Amino acid sequence: MNTMNEPAKCNNYKYLNPGPRRFVLSRNSEIYVDKSDIFEHLNKFYDTEDRFICVSRPRRFGKSMTAGMISAYYDRTCDGGHLFEGLKIMDSDNNGNMNVSDVIFINMQDFLSDNSDIDRLIANLKAAVVKDLDSEYPGIIEDGVRDFSNAFMDVYLKTSTEFVIIIDEWDCIFREYKEDKAAQEKYLDFLRDWLKDKAYIGLAYMTGILPIKKYGTHSALNMFKEYSMMNAIPLDSFVGFTSEEVIGLCNRYSVSFDEVRSWYDGYSLKNIGEIYSPKSVVECVKTGLFDDYWNKTETFDALRDYIDMNYDGLRDAVIRLISGNRIKIDTRTFSNDMTTFTGYQDVLTLFVHLGYLGFDFDTKEVFIPNREVMMEFVASTSASRWPEVINSVTKSDRLLDATWNGDCETVAEFIEQAHLETSHIQYNDENALSYTISLAYYSAREYYTIVREFPSGKGFADLAFIPRKKYPGKPAMIVELKWDKTADGAISQIKEKNYMAGLEDYIDNLLLVGINYDRTSRKHACIIEKL
Repeated sequence: MNTMNEPAKCNNYKYLNPGPRRFVLSRNSEIYVDKSDIFEHLNKFYDTEDRFICVSRPRRFGKSMTAGMISAYYDRTCDGGHLFEGLKIMDSDNNGNMNVSDVIFINMQDFLSDNSDIDRLIANLKAAVVKDLDSEYPGIIEDGVRDFSNAFMDVYLKTSTEFVIIIDEWDCIFREYKEDKAAQEKYLDFLRDWLKDKAYIGLAYMTGILPIKKYGTHSALNMFKEYSMMNAIPLDSFVGFTSEEVIGLCNRYSVSFDEVRSWYDGYSLKNIGEIYSPKSVVECVKTGLFDDYWNKTETFDALRDYIDMNYDGLRDAVIRLISGNRIKIDTRTFSNDMTTFTGYQDVLTLFVHLGYLGFDFDTKEVFIPNREVMMEFVASTSASRWPEVINSVTKSDRLLDATWNGDCETVAEFIEQAHLETSHIQYNDENALSYTISLAYYSAREYYTIVREFPSGKGFADLAFIPRKKYPGKPAMIVELKWDKTADGAISQIKEKNYMAGLEDYIDNLLLVGINYDRTSRKHACIIEKL
């Protein structure tokens, strides 16, 4: 760790040009990942029609840290040459706006905590910011606290210095005042009057969890370009940690990259591919402990609350997701708040923004991204007393042991029970059968990478269980499913189509598992062979 000595601040203002302190703390941290090349993009947006930026991403994804870096970069009272020495942006050809602006940095959550209603919040925010402006530029704002935007315009016209406005936690109003539509509209009006079409804005950068609220005529912040977990191009590499960055940290701390990938990877962005949860990766490599770091955040309660609401279709969708499946959704009806839902697809869209689901931009499918988040779903559904999940998780260890031991009758019995517990899922083909199997083998995720439609030999095996490097002694498994045929036929298909071809490394420790559901008897049959 390279400790940075912080240059002296030039003022004592709370909101105007707050100095480099936030960024210095980040750089002095034990783990600092250089994301300063974001300015290659921000400088392209600076002083253009694209200068309004709203970044929405989940908790623990480094939004506030980035906001502090942006503040230090543009703040005219900071020494950027010293602060950013050795970082990527210093080698860039697009570095001409460093320390040229007056920066206003607002953490909206602080104002929300200190004020009892939206009117008081707005009034006190205006007064505090104008106080800083008046102190820095005495005599320019002659009327004190009058029209807020005019105060900025007065300073701009007198000094020709543009403002960079940074609003961290901009959406906390919508998360705290979930049902207060009037307060939300007042807040949007305030932001519109302050920012929209204002010549004094060089750059406006807002961070939050939710995208900008859609409110009909109050969609008045339409000048903002939004970068979210749905689509963050071209800022996608700054959403979280990339694979290259995580590999570097794993090498530095001698931590298994495969394990980190299993626990914290899975978010998918169109151009950048895999994205990792930064906070979880940092905690893991520092401590060496692979654990669920997610439930340390407030959003766990949100997940549990929405699962409790159980919108029509949500239970079926969540069980399919826990079973390792993807679900196609239409995100267009989501109102970008936490209360207005037209159905379960809006709830799943919210889960994407909260970080509980990944989103495939091309297929418009959602999925549970990794083991850490899977544990959150299991905990939430268990707390909501969903028997489908509770019973499957409870019995999955015994089912897995029975499979390893070749106990076909016990495997068939446990899958039969899992079928009865998920009977609300339309159970009429091999695809539906795979949902039951995947959920029943929940605990196998501890030992295996589970691949559905595994490409191998002359086709695709229904399920392949590939041992993780941490458990080299576990047998690989190929599971073939049949609907209203025979378990023997499933085993024969594995051999005839040579599904073993993709698992040559495990040829001496490979189980072939054939499972059939008989529609007439409504019974499952299982055959297990060791190759």
